[in-house]
Amino acid sequence: MTAGRPLRASNTHIGYIKANMSYEVLARKWRPQVFQDVIGQEHITQTLVNAIKTGRLAHAYLFSGPRGIGKTSVARILAKAVNCRNGEPGIPCNQCRSCVEITDGSSVDVQEIDGASNRGIDEIRELRENIKYMPSSSNYRIYIIDEVHMLTLHAFNALLKTLEEPPAHVKFIFATTETHKVPVTILSRCQRFDFKKITLPQLIGHLKKITTRENIEISPSGLALIAREAEGCVRDAQSLLDQVISFAGQKVEDAHIIEILGVIDRNILFEASSAIIEGSPERCLRIVEQIYNFGHDIKEFYKALMGQFRNLLVSVLTSDDNMLDMTETERNEARRQAGLAGTEKLQIILNFLIQREQGLRFSASPRLILETAMIKLCHAGDFLSFGDLLEKIGSMEKRLLSASSTDQLPRADHISDPGVQWVSENTKKTSIKHEQLPLTIDNNGQNNKGWDDFLLFLKSKGAPVYNVLKNWEFLNLTDGILEIGKATQAFSSDYFDDKERYEQLVSLCREFFQKELRVKIAASSRPLPPNNQPSKKESPGTETQRYPDLPRPVQEVMNMFNGEIKDKTQ
Repeated sequence: MTAGRPLRASNTHIGYIKANMSYEVLARKWRPQVFQDVIGQEHITQTLVNAIKTGRLAHAYLFSGPRGIGKTSVARILAKAVNCRNGEPGIPCNQCRSCVEITDGSSVDVQEIDGASNRGIDEIRELRENIKYMPSSSNYRIYIIDEVHMLTLHAFNALLKTLEEPPAHVKFIFATTETHKVPVTILSRCQRFDFKKITLPQLIGHLKKITTRENIEISPSGLALIAREAEGCVRDAQSLLDQVISFAGQKVEDAHIIEILGVIDRNILFEASSAIIEGSPERCLRIVEQIYNFGHDIKEFYKALMGQFRNLLVSVLTSDDNMLDMTETERNEARRQAGLAGTEKLQIILNFLIQREQGLRFSASPRLILETAMIKLCHAGDFLSFGDLLEKIGSMEKRLLSASSTDQLPRADHISDPGVQWVSENTKKTSIKHEQLPLTIDNNGQNNKGWDDFLLFLKSKGAPVYNVLKNWEFLNLTDGILEIGKATQAFSSDYFDDKERYEQLVSLCREFFQKELRVKIAASSRPLPPNNQPSKKESPGTETQRYPDLPRPVQEVMNMFNGEIKDKTQ
């Protein structure tokens, strides 16, 4: 009796293994079997159905696109549709011998070849020998080559002649994720179809259909988490759902999904963006602590935070919900936060995150970098970039000039251009400004264009550089080199240190002078005024004397733009 117990236990164990071996994963179980089951690729499936109905089948097709979106599945359905004898045109019956064998992968007439492991010229030569034989029981012999870009150059060359003049009973279907690696000589001999990634709503609907049929309880937000993690890939979404079900059973909660997949909860992202927009460094530190304790990758959270502010900015700029991978509740919250921040602040935050991404990626202390960045972003609304400030000043000057265009003479109660100086006729005759020296000479030796003309040109263009250069100094112009001196204000002296701004200045010079010029920036010949003394352009009663407590850079900005501090309560 004791000898039989291990045998009975062994039989039970073997039966348990067999029962589990019969389980079919969701990715295979829910693989589409007809064109109507393929989601998100209607532009391809409809074209193929019409081609079958009208008898306009090509001898070679190339299916390209990201992984896991249905390329090989559509290739199998196409093979079944052209070889099925019982179904309607374009709709395989999936019951006849040909359909069953193609579905099982046992068909002699339909062969699937892995291009990665059969990439040499010898395999292609063998294929060329086999295509001479007629199909055994089907209409066509069909060769499906997956990852065709992995073939060697010699293998592609051996395939060219066959693709150009194939036998009438042979069809080729190529699938690839990297079309650019396929030679153009191959591409020109195929009908190419580009598969698209599946949108978030389509993927959520597909997962909801699966969970309903499988009697799985899961919330819409949980499906959205899985679909978002799949990034438009149907196969990945099905595999992730299978993994979650294995962990949680028939009733899946959002916490299970977050725990098993390691995804970052969207609520944490909204809380992080809210803390940054509202300027709460303490909340930011608590969020980073929470992310760290949960075991999330700091770099992945940073990437998700960038995507979060991208979504906030998109929600302001467009009303197209398809551009946001969010549920309706999340879209409403995104619009609310974006309304609080405003477009300018969101752009500043997003640009800051993009510029710091590479530093975080290679940092040995990513948590410290993340904390520092989030704390600094809490004060993003307290400052504007220099370019933004100049654009605002330029726009204000245009409005002021247009409002006072009917006045013949300047009035004392009007704000005037700080670069304009009113002098008498006698002064004009005896005083020649250094900036009025000629810049270009015509063929007769007469003055053609001057520095003041160039400034007027910049002003007419509405270029922000005008507000900087009108306080700078023209020094010299030689053949191909324009030399200018920096202003004494520290606020604008380093404006053209930025490469893009310097190239913009060179482009404007080229447009005005109609010649190639190189701009050389030198120190100004004007003396720098002492810290507590007004400059030559300043007079008693200016902001420097009225607001002596302000830092000198602030005083220089106010003097540069003729600024004035007003009481906000007035």
